[in-house]
Amino acid sequence: MASTFAVLADPQRRRILDVLREGERPVGDLVDGLAVTQPTVSKHLKVLRDAGLVEVRRDAQRRLYRLRPGPLAEVDAWLAPYRRMWEDSLDALERRLDRIGAEETGTEETGTGRSGAGRADGRDS
Repeated sequence: MASTFAVLADPQRRRILDVLREGERPVGDLVDGLAVTQPTVSKHLKVLRDAGLVEVRRDAQRRLYRLRPGPLAEVDAWLAPYRRMWEDSLDALERRLDRIGAEETGTEETGTGRSGAGRADGRDS
């Protein structure tokens, strides 16, 4: 079985997952929404199913596919140190910009590096 990373390397498969993130879909909806052939969608769905990223259920004559987010935890875990690196870099940039702003206006820094309104991304440190 291919690794989650190998499966996600294909842009068509990522597009299928993007559509399924919005909810369960039959193959026909995926074909229409992605503007690719039914055999192509079916081929990619098989790979995604074998990797555990999607599951299928029967509803009369239709097969409905839905995202299984669990296997994406492997990708999230791998990305975590990179996410921290970017957050640390952005925090350092914010502190530097605050210092430059304080130097230009002749005001003293508050020591928090924050304007009191919280972070731009909505998180508190």
